[in-house]
Parts: sequence; structure tokens; C-alpha cells
Amino acid sequence: MELKTIIVEDEANSREILRNYLHKYCSNVDIVGEAASIKEGLDLIELHQPDLVFLDVEMPFGNAFDLLDQVPDRTFETVFVTAYNHYAMEALNTHAAYYLMKPINIDELVKAVAYVAEVKEGENALEGKVLPAKLKRAEGKITLPQQDGFQVLEVADIYFCKADDNYTEIYLEHKKILVSKTLKYFEEALREFPFARIHKSYLVNVNEIVKYKKGKGGSVILSNGKELSVSASRKSELLGYYK
Repeated sequence: MELKTIIVEDEANSREILRNYLHKYCSNVDIVGEAASIKEGLDLIELHQPDLVFLDVEMPFGNAFDLLDQVPDRTFETVFVTAYNHYAMEALNTHAAYYLMKPINIDELVKAVAYVAEVKEGENALEGKVLPAKLKRAEGKITLPQQDGFQVLEVADIYFCKADDNYTEIYLEHKKILVSKTLKYFEEALREFPFARIHKSYLVNVNEIVKYKKGKGGSVILSNGKELSVSASRKSELLGYYK
């Protein structure tokens, strides 16, 4: 898949290096514009409606998050390119599909582009597609430890699980159960069922998803009306359930 791409980077030398790497190693990338500031980047994004934006984190008069905040309904994927690694967690958990450190590692650059292409191809393939009525039903039970013993729960009754430090909130149709286990514990326990980790805070029953939204980092709407954010770095895993 060809990716219409914009580079937003204030250093001319860095733009040139990235441009040359993309031309040489990523043949599916079509660079339609380059910007040296947030304003120039916003203008190019509005003009070209790109699939992918390479974005330096630190720029004069603002940073990458300032730019992204001004594009509330974005459908492009973002790859951060920076010399500062202290942004990595926020980037990957909220805004970015990938995070590259300077100097750019070519193998990592190729992986970043391949990941974005996979996500875009998955989104495009699902548009207008008739899906099966349900994925395989989550048939089975799970025990939830409690102070006086444990509760037995039908796995299919779980809409989603939400991290709460070292606890997890289990959301059912009409109630919420707090369990003294981490979300990672439930991710492992429910691995054989159609549950997808869509965010650092959410593990969702894929059967309950009724809508997928591309905007910002992406989100899903469940059959109970709840909307949950999807991390950019988790999109491919989620879309894989519908192949």
C-alpha cells in the first residue's frame, strides 16, 4: 500500500536524512510535503490529508503534541522522530504508531513504515465489508478472587476490563467488579478468548465492539454505548480479529 506521507522536522539536515532513507528503503512511501514548523505542518496536513506523518517531538514554538491537539479528527498515523527518549511512553500509549530515536536506525524505520501500512490496509479492507454475525463466542468461566473466596463469572458476560493500578475493574452489563489482580493477569487468563488489549488501560471483549473509529488514536464503541480509546500501537492487534 502506498502511504501519502508528510515530514515535520525543523532541522533541514534531519529532514534530508529521513527523506533519503525513505526513498531508498521504503518504496511504498510517497512524500507529498515537508515542514519546518508546526504551522507549516498543519497547513500541509490540511492540504494533503496524509496517511502518515513523521513528526519531530521538540520544535521551536511548541512540540508534536501541540500539533496533534490541533487536529482533533485526524485519520493519519504518526511516527515520532526525536533525540529525547523521555516522551516514549506517552507517545506509544496515546498518539504514535511508532517511536524512532535519532540517529535513525534503518531497520526500525522499515518496521515503523510496515506497521503503519498494515494498520491502513486493515482499516481499508474492513470498510464496507460484511462481517460474521459474531466472532467465536467466549464460552467458559473465570474465577475472580475476593476476600471471602472467589466469584465464578461467565467470560462472555465481560464487556471490558480496565486497569486501576494493581487492581482491575471488570465491567459487566449492569455492574462493575473490582478485583485485586493486574490487567496483565487478566490479559493472560483470557488469552484463549476473543479479548484484545487495545490500550495500556483496556482489555476488551471483541464480540461487544459495534463500531471502530479512526479519529485521533482511534477508539471503539461497545454494545452498551461505552467508548474506549485504542492506542495507535495496538490497532493492528485489534484489526487482526476481523481478518
